[in-house]
Amino acid sequence: MLRAAGCVFAEDEAELILATARTDREAAALAGRRARGVPLEQVVGWAGFRGRRIGVVPGVFVPRRRTEFLVSQALAQAPDASVVVDLCCGSGAIGAALAAELGDVELHAADLDPAAVRCARRNLAGTGGLVHTGDLFEALPRRLRGRVDVLAANVPYVPTGEIGLLPPEARDHEPLVALDGGADGLDVLRRVAAGAPDWLAPGGCLLIETSRRQTLAATEAFTAAGLRTRSAVAEEEDAHVVIGVAPGPGGPAHGPRAVSPGSSPGR
Repeated sequence: MLRAAGCVFAEDEAELILATARTDREAAALAGRRARGVPLEQVVGWAGFRGRRIGVVPGVFVPRRRTEFLVSQALAQAPDASVVVDLCCGSGAIGAALAAELGDVELHAADLDPAAVRCARRNLAGTGGLVHTGDLFEALPRRLRGRVDVLAANVPYVPTGEIGLLPPEARDHEPLVALDGGADGLDVLRRVAAGAPDWLAPGGCLLIETSRRQTLAATEAFTAAGLRTRSAVAEEEDAHVVIGVAPGPGGPAHGPRAVSPGSSPGR
């Protein structure tokens, strides 16, 4: 069924579906959903992310493997972070990974979509993290102002005119609010960059995923906000992250400035 539907990795997907289903009838139903274009992660109910299973439900953005690079950059930039915010959190994958790998942190996550908030709360239940509903910084407790060591934001960055070019899995089954970044894809990124300095601790860092062709404009938005900025790329995963560090004592985010292969200084 999956081969006939054009699934490139039909055999691997079939194994996951069979391992998830409790009966042959359930396996057939799951395979039917996948054949109709529902993302595999929504079919089986989870996505792999940095070696962990992140729960995913229908209508919630599926965490991408390339976003694991953003987590790696955050850990390198702020290895001693104690306050972490996962903005535009979706399923909460970034927050869950950072909390697990940093250890004892104060974790907050936020999303505009109530379905994403419910999903993130389940995924972050074991971390002690709090998940808030609202538009970007408006969702966060005021007491976090000036205290955030790591502000990670996987904002929507697909230009509005290119939404129709996305694979049907994303276009038809993920929320538009998690995909559409406005005319050039950077509307939400610019809002986050402009607001971040009020929330970052001295030396705290902002990290946002973007695309190769948007990196320069994203870097300029970070720099305009007063952040010391660089970009990092993982070519194999086609992952691009812009990192901005707030001015202040103690160096960048209380840790060493880690430059990965392919990184370039901001303007």
